[in-house]
Amino acid sequence: MIGLRCRSAQLLVLLTSRHALGSLDASPWSHVNVVLSRPLQTSCPTTAAAGDESEVERARETDATRKQNPSTTQEDTIFSKILRKEVPADIIYEDEMCMAFHDVSPVAPTHFLVIPRNPIPMLSASTDRDTQLLGHLLVVARNLAEKENLSDGYRIVINNGRDGAQSVYHLHVHVIGGRQLSWPPG
Repeated sequence: MIGLRCRSAQLLVLLTSRHALGSLDASPWSHVNVVLSRPLQTSCPTTAAAGDESEVERARETDATRKQNPSTTQEDTIFSKILRKEVPADIIYEDEMCMAFHDVSPVAPTHFLVIPRNPIPMLSASTDRDTQLLGHLLVVARNLAEKENLSDGYRIVINNGRDGAQSVYHLHVHVIGGRQLSWPPG
């Protein structure tokens, strides 16, 4: 039934968009066969990339690994290695509190991450002592979004925990833009 609801939503979007463009002719249903003749989807499209399911699975695996091996430290994350410059990254900003770099698997034309140098595993593990750092991450995200010419808008995302699809347990802020994003996000 999910596929049918999505197909209805696609049909509605198609007809609405044709109407909005003023291109509805005497027979608006002539386009329906094209939509309905396509294979039935099993899920609705979201703002996430096609690899969303693999990202969710990666988050589940990471969470399970963390629970099996609680001695794993934050120095073991890919972001800690990027901070130490052991792993290459397209770095776009650095200061004493954070670093920003382009995402290796972008979900939009512009997609970069802002990470703290102090390895907080996730937002829910932050404390009141982290208030200045958290604010700084958002200010840096805003400034970089401006430099990246995202004046038409952008989305800021922080995944938190397994159900939030967090796959790297080093707090990071996603800044995503450069195209129209849809809602709801996931």
